[in-house]
Amino acid sequence: MSKQRVLITGGAAGIGAAAAERCRQDGYEPVIIDRVGDGIIADLADPVATGKALAQALEGGPITRLVNNVGMVCPADAENQTLEELERAWALNVRCSMQCMQALLPGMKEAGFGRILNMSSRAALGKQLRTAYAATKAGLIGMTRVWALELGAYGITANAIGPGPIATELFERANPPGSPRTQAIIDSVPVKRIGTPEDVAQAVSFFLDERSGFVTGQVLYVCGGMTVGVAGV
Repeated sequence: MSKQRVLITGGAAGIGAAAAERCRQDGYEPVIIDRVGDGIIADLADPVATGKALAQALEGGPITRLVNNVGMVCPADAENQTLEELERAWALNVRCSMQCMQALLPGMKEAGFGRILNMSSRAALGKQLRTAYAATKAGLIGMTRVWALELGAYGITANAIGPGPIATELFERANPPGSPRTQAIIDSVPVKRIGTPEDVAQAVSFFLDERSGFVTGQVLYVCGGMTVGVAGV
């Protein structure tokens, strides 16, 4: 029997790469779309390029598991966040996720099974210097809840993960190591460490599992406890 495939956007590095490796360990075949790496190469900020990449991914048949992981951060205070940055973040963080879902959905419906996982962020709850990022990651949570309601009858779940500070290249670009702001983040984590991509991949594994079919429309914050007292009960 051929392995079940999982589409992972932005799977060449960081959390995406860790998720891909965990999928291999779990017996799935990851199909990666990214700007670099040895998967399908595409600029997912471009809807035309995204469409072509998705068509290529589906040449091998339906894909019933999706990890919408690709994203970007444009750090700036509210006064100086540009409209161009907001539009770029929206295209990659939100539009791409919906485009991927819509491309894979017919196959999921036909199979009567699907797992959709959107990579949001703890920043969706609010974080300084993150207007564009927080807005788009909060948008992903809203879409997740709608998809859960609309697609549950087809055996398809939709959930989101909200990573806190995770040791990736993306995080370090926005939070330079050794800076007072970065140290303040570390000090604020109840478990007293920065998370790893593998911490997030553990949560990815749970949501993609066939046995997780009674969990949908949820957000799991993988943040070392930072959302305690912030997120609603």
